[in-house]
Amino acid sequence: MTVHSLTVPGIGSVDLAVTERGTGHPFLLLHGGGGPLTVTPWADRFAAAEHAHVLTPVHPGFNATPRPAALDSIAGLAATYVALLDALDLRDVTVVGNSIGGWITAEMALLRSPRVSGCVLVDAVGIEVPGHPVADFFSLTPAGLAELSYHDPRTYGVDPAGLPPQVRDAMAGNRVALEAYAGRAMTDPTLAGRLGGVSTPTLVVWGEADRIGDPDFGRAFADVIPGAQFTMLPEAGHLPQIETPDALSRAVWAFADAHATRKPARPSA
Repeated sequence: MTVHSLTVPGIGSVDLAVTERGTGHPFLLLHGGGGPLTVTPWADRFAAAEHAHVLTPVHPGFNATPRPAALDSIAGLAATYVALLDALDLRDVTVVGNSIGGWITAEMALLRSPRVSGCVLVDAVGIEVPGHPVADFFSLTPAGLAELSYHDPRTYGVDPAGLPPQVRDAMAGNRVALEAYAGRAMTDPTLAGRLGGVSTPTLVVWGEADRIGDPDFGRAFADVIPGAQFTMLPEAGHLPQIETPDALSRAVWAFADAHATRKPARPSA
């Protein structure tokens, strides 16, 4: 892991912890409210299977990392990640975000960075869809959250009571950071209307068993982004990178291959 000291317009200095693995086509992978561990195994798997350079930053404030007071919104995180791409001089980047990471990805698309060739929203939150509210994450018990998040909650749900104290403390800190960025509703009433300005190729991927934001919520997300594709993943919920990692990899790679300026080459056998 490397800590990058960035200067972000409108925010100031931000120290951003980023892990990199693999070589080849660059992918910026943005985690959701569950923290970096919800995407790390998939990032490792994806980089090993494909010719991919995968970067996984930690949103400032998660995992006890410092968060400047001025960095308190999803739009601010989007600006931070555009600044990261600039600092690293990365080009032809596919941005992939899960849950609030998908919301950040949508805000990044609105910034129209020339370094980004495609955006993938994986079970994103952020918009408001009449009749299809985002689940009240902050009122859910761990068991209730697992029931809404997974196709198979008995296999993939985690009981925090069985985790080490330092892990439970980190999870509690992550919830504080999540609320600072996304609010308790985890929506922005202006977002759906603004997404009509997106010109970056976009793929919306949804787990068919997601009940944090149901499949109709996902279809509505795709509908408000011009030209967006929509892909449903069976036997997956809100975190398909955990339940169906290979299916997600195939969808993401095919999209990146179709929209990259320089076609990403697969590794030789």
